[in-house]
Amino acid sequence: MSKNTLSKKQILIIENGREISDLLEMHLIELGFTVIKSRNGLSGFEIVRNSHIDLIIMDWILPGLSGIDICKEVRKMNIYIPIFMLTASSDEIDRVIGLEIGADDCLTKPFSIRELVARVKAIFRRVEAQNLQEETQKNLDYGELIIDALKRKVMIRGRRVELTPKEYNLLYLLASHPGRIYTRDDLLDLVWGYQYSGYEHTVNSHINRLRGKIEIDPSKPKFILTTWGFGYRFSDWGASSNKSGIDQAYVKSYF
Repeated sequence: MSKNTLSKKQILIIENGREISDLLEMHLIELGFTVIKSRNGLSGFEIVRNSHIDLIIMDWILPGLSGIDICKEVRKMNIYIPIFMLTASSDEIDRVIGLEIGADDCLTKPFSIRELVARVKAIFRRVEAQNLQEETQKNLDYGELIIDALKRKVMIRGRRVELTPKEYNLLYLLASHPGRIYTRDDLLDLVWGYQYSGYEHTVNSHINRLRGKIEIDPSKPKFILTTWGFGYRFSDWGASSNKSGIDQAYVKSYF
């Protein structure tokens, strides 16, 4: 990714600690990013609502509005903004919660600036790859369930279903390969990225939420099925009736 490309990216840092905020700003500007800073959750979220932001780097605990609450609100918006969470806790549960509410990456303080920069670049590479991939993805039509790939819109029995970016990516991956069994490790690698190995319960949580949104009876799923002892698959009962054609290209990891 060239410096000219990075210079077009605007990063918002929401961090109460002045030293960390200034350090992040210095290194990101050196890479060519444009940086905006806020030390308060409420004012930071207002910047998100009123400005074009390409990436948010924010602390877990903030005055005014917490990083978790900001993440939840951003994921309700109609545009996708990558979110990088910083936490002072080394507890695994904090990282899991961050991922499950829609964060793209989490890093524990104290952290290596070199590692943070590498992860930021990885997020932008993944977003670019996803944008290119969406240009060639096909709509999927399974009668009751329709996925509009261009608009990233999901309709179930004529009703639009609101999905988070991760929920949508997970559903599209499964639905574009009906009958194919994916282990939890496969799904973590392909949807979240290789660095989340070991967070299989995050996959389970997203599958359960997806079922709650698209299945009539989540306890007896029709679309997303469990292959006990292996993983998950999308039902291939309606594969032959897919009116728009299934994108057979293997979905590669963005990392």
